[in-house]
Amino acid sequence: MSRSTQTVGDTVPQTETPSFDLPYRGLEPPKPKDVEDPLSINMDAVDGTEHYEKTSSEPPASLLTIVLDTNPHAWALLQHTLTLSQAVANLLVFINAHLAFNNANKVAVIASHIGRADFLYPSPHSSPPAPLADAPDTPHDADTEMGGAAPSAPKPILTLTGPRGPPSANGSAPSLPRSNTAHPTDDANIYRPFHQVSTAIFSSLDHLLATTTPASLSATQTTALAGALTLALTYINKQTVLLTPTSSTTGTTTSSLNAPAPLTSRILVLSVSAASPTQYIPFMNTIFAAQRLQIPIDVLSLSGSSSFLQQAADATNGTYISLDSRQGASADGAPPAHGLLPTLLLAFLPDATSRAHLISSTQASVDFRAACFCHRKVVDIGFVCSICLSIFCEPPEGAVCLTCGTHLRLGDYGARPAVVMRRKSKKKDKGRREGTGTPVPG
Repeated sequence: MSRSTQTVGDTVPQTETPSFDLPYRGLEPPKPKDVEDPLSINMDAVDGTEHYEKTSSEPPASLLTIVLDTNPHAWALLQHTLTLSQAVANLLVFINAHLAFNNANKVAVIASHIGRADFLYPSPHSSPPAPLADAPDTPHDADTEMGGAAPSAPKPILTLTGPRGPPSANGSAPSLPRSNTAHPTDDANIYRPFHQVSTAIFSSLDHLLATTTPASLSATQTTALAGALTLALTYINKQTVLLTPTSSTTGTTTSSLNAPAPLTSRILVLSVSAASPTQYIPFMNTIFAAQRLQIPIDVLSLSGSSSFLQQAADATNGTYISLDSRQGASADGAPPAHGLLPTLLLAFLPDATSRAHLISSTQASVDFRAACFCHRKVVDIGFVCSICLSIFCEPPEGAVCLTCGTHLRLGDYGARPAVVMRRKSKKKDKGRREGTGTPVPG
């Protein structure tokens, strides 16, 4: 067996070590500060939030608040041309058209009744009022009340078609068809929001008219229009606050100047009676509040013309239309029933966002007369306090403002004006004027 020997002078052959591209699992040595990682630069340029940013080009939801004048005295004058039931039926078509524009649109209906204002939709009642059932027949052998007094006949009440008729032969009031006011089962052929709104409005309106007593009808004839507008502004403010995004940390509402409005609101007043001068101060307060909140007040007057409603539409950039001044009215000035729905759809259906691209068909002339603070009379010329701007039809007693108590300086009011004699001009001699003229060459 041979052994290979190696001497000191011999060279050992070196073999090449193979290299493998293995993943680096250790710490990377520090790099110079002047060298940037191209990978980090590219990653910083990528914004992943752009892929999840929620952008919407849809218009904001629109809230339509309708103030319906339900004054029985005013509707009694229009019963031959336009009844309350016909007006409500046309109004429901207008409401359905508003709800059909956007799934997020909202609506509220407020009744401006005599002496009070109530919500018709959303209904303030948790459950619909029970239908007025007819009194059962009293048999001849039934026991009577103590003292032998027979049960009194039911009092007549108001309905959508007018006052309820006299009692029938059995002593009960004739029943009305309750197909509109009852809550039938949902119909598959009717859009559910349309059905809910119409059912609630008919039920609440029937309940409002049924609770109107003859004593309240004879007590006052004034419509609570200022109270209805106050309820409308309160409801609009509540819905706006609910839709405004809130901060999760502080719990307060946060609004941005560049952020779109969460809700566009407007008020439509369907009037059949003029506003009373006694409500001038609260009525003007509601106008100023709506003007500051940029809420337009639209007015559709079915009978007469109210100067206060004209001022409300003019101050809030709303639309005022009086059907009495339109062609096609009847001889007594009442509007025809078939002209109400086209006016609602053409003039009042566009919201504030759409009206920026349309020409509004509002009334050109506005009656700016005000009501005095002393006698609540509409005056053309009056006296104004320089401190609180109160208006008086005549100087107050003692020249003291009835509102702020400021002593007013009337100056020389009531005294006879000083007559200044006009200076007479001297008449020149006619002959002398002719002699001093320039001679004409012959």
